Order: sequence, then C-alpha cells, then structure tokens
Amino acid sequence: MRAEPRPTPADALAADRIDLRYKGLAPTVAAETVADLARQVPRLTDAGFSFPLLTMQRSAVEHNIAALAGYCRDHGVQLAPHGKSSMSPELHQLQLAAGAWALTAATAHQVAVYRSFGVPRILLANELADDAAVAWLAAELAADPDFEFWCFADSLAGVELLASAARGRCGAGRIGVLVEIGYPGGRAGCRTTGDALAVARAVAGAEPLRLAGVAGYEGLLGRDFTPDTAAAVTGYLRLVREAAAAVLDAGYHRAGTEFVVSCGGSAFFDLVTAELAAPWPGHREVTVVLRCGSYVSHDDGMYEHSSPFARDPALGGPLRPALHLWAHVLSVPDPGRAIIGAGRRDLPYDVGLPRPKLAWRRRAAAPEPLAGSATAKLNDHHAYLDLAPADHLAVGDLVGFGISHPCSAFDRWRLIPVVDDDWRVTGGAHTYF
Repeated sequence: MRAEPRPTPADALAADRIDLRYKGLAPTVAAETVADLARQVPRLTDAGFSFPLLTMQRSAVEHNIAALAGYCRDHGVQLAPHGKSSMSPELHQLQLAAGAWALTAATAHQVAVYRSFGVPRILLANELADDAAVAWLAAELAADPDFEFWCFADSLAGVELLASAARGRCGAGRIGVLVEIGYPGGRAGCRTTGDALAVARAVAGAEPLRLAGVAGYEGLLGRDFTPDTAAAVTGYLRLVREAAAAVLDAGYHRAGTEFVVSCGGSAFFDLVTAELAAPWPGHREVTVVLRCGSYVSHDDGMYEHSSPFARDPALGGPLRPALHLWAHVLSVPDPGRAIIGAGRRDLPYDVGLPRPKLAWRRRAAAPEPLAGSATAKLNDHHAYLDLAPADHLAVGDLVGFGISHPCSAFDRWRLIPVVDDDWRVTGGAHTYF
C-alpha cells in the first residue's frame, strides 16, 4: 500500500516570512518569503545571505530518493524513511511521493509534527511510555479513521502502559505494535525469543492494540563495514527472523492482517534485505520494511563509506552528498593555516570533522575544488584549516564544507536554502526540531 499525504500546508511553508528565526537569511536577504526567494532564483553569492549558511542541492536529494525507492522495488521490500534525519516536511513529502510505505519517527513530538503536515501512516520506531502522548495519539486515531500507526514494545509493563492509556480513547486494534528484538548490551528490545513471545501474547490480548509484527535495529553494531561488523549484523538479523517466525507460529497474530518485519538503517540495509526478504517457511506473507533516513541527503564521511550503494554500485548508486556548509575565510594568520567563520554551532562533528571541498573566490562566477586541505579543529564559531600546498585562500573567500553524519547538521538549521547545480537558489527546506 502506497502512503499518500493528505493536503498539507506546503503553500504556507513557501509563504513563510524570512526573519531572524533563520540564521544566514535575515536580515540581509532581500526576499520577504521563501516563495519570493525561489521566484528570484538568485545565485548563492548574490542572494544577500549572510554566512555561515547550510545549503542543499536538490538534484542530489532527488537522485538519492529515487535510488533507494528503486532498490526497494527491485528487492521486494517497503521503505518507511526515518524522518528524524531531516525533520523537514518538504523532504518528507518528496519521500512519500516516491512511494514510501510510511514515515518513521523516533519521538511522540515527531509524530505530532508529521500529523500536522498530513502524514497518514507513521511508524514510531521506539517504545511509547508517556501517558499524555498515548492519550493524544488515541484521540488522533479516533478522529481520523484513515490514520495508521505502529510503535514498538519490549516488555509486559510497556504493553500495559500503552493499553491502559489508550483504552476507551480509540477503537479496538487501532494501535499496531511491533515486538522489538534487542541484543545483550544493546539498546531496547527483548533479549530472548521467550520474552518476545510473552510480549506478543500480551499485545494480542490488549483491546486497543494489534499485534502487527516484529522489529529491530542493527545500526549500532558497527559503523564501518568490516567482516566482524557484517557477521555481528547478520547474526542479529537472524535472531530477529527467528523471533518473527516464533511469533507467527504461536498464532498470536490475527490471520489475514499484515505482518511487518522491520529493520534497516542507512548503513546495512543490504544485509537486512538478504536476511529478512528471503522466502519465509510455509509461504507466509511478510512485509519487510526498511527504515533508512540519512540516505536522503547522504554525506561526505560516515555514510560515504558505509552505505551499501558505496560498497556495491550495481545496487543503483552511488548516492550523492547534498549538504554544503558555506563560510568565509576570516584570517590567514600563519603559513598553511586559514581560519573560517563556522564552528561547532554550525557544523556537525560527532562522527568526523567537516571536509573543506570547495572555494568560491570573491566575485567569481562559481566555486572551484579544493585540492586537499583538511579541518584541524573547531571552536564554537571558528574552523581551523590545514591548507594543502595547492590551496590558496584569501580573506573573504567562501569555503564549502562537506559534512559527516547529516542528522546532526539538519538540527542546527531551521531553514535551508535549496540550490540547483548552478548554485542558484530554487526554494527552501524547513526543519522542525
């Protein structure tokens, strides 16, 4: 089933007034709204922006969305993109329009943001242990019969909390529950198949709930694709499959309803597909749902190397990094050293320092590549560059950084200018963190 968004406030986002909520855009940019800015189609350096500024290339985003949608079609799996990566309604709408099965959230607040923009199918890839949030969710489900929702559970206490907070507020079976499977020393999730069966039995017996399948998350077992990481991920996925088969065999799942098995972040979705999309015994109908998120913008770092598209170009990649952080050269105080006006408040640094990729000289028509300079360290508002011998930067030049781990770039910027391949501004992407 394809998820189609209801009419959304997209026009309101385009009409959003550019003001001091949005760093880099106000008060210097001449356009009053995002729509005005898009109509002007200014070159990045002519738009009146102040810097530092994060930009996003639309062609890269569209390529990445199409690549993963194609992968899912080719391999018979569904995609519920993890919207927390960007928390951008504009990007979420592109993902849904490309055929996403649902949109994944991590918190109740994210679910509320999605609902405010009309998302009809939401998978909360987490336990829900907040009475007030469950009551809000139940009211939302009761008010909209077309709204579909799933969340995780891994304990009898969690099932009872969820059921008691929702009881009497929404119809029977309106909250789909996936039994989460974990591993020793990991995050949440049942540690044994026996525990998973007990949780499944409790869900099946709770009137507001519906046993909808089994889920897990493999992404914390490693960041780099090494033989040890691949073995650990594969072993865990086999435990997830074993637990799902046990739940199906136990008969707690209502016959004739969809049974979901969900894993798959942006780094190991090929292993997830290999283990979970293989035929199930007894010709069981199982819907395998991936929850990749960071693929939408990709990066220059963490996912550049770990993405399955990087490991196997035959899958339809490679993906393209869409984000660049632009900032001016403030000083060249020592030989081989430049100080740039962007730091930890603007750039992610949790999984590798930003990579200087481009230099846009003052009054030049376009940027040019940097040959091999590197970021040495960051302060709050300064980056220290070690300049390669071939790289010559002058005060006032703009440096364009590629970033690693895009999730922690999006949450620093509330409105990101969208640019075309000629670095002309064609729109904006809002974020709701």
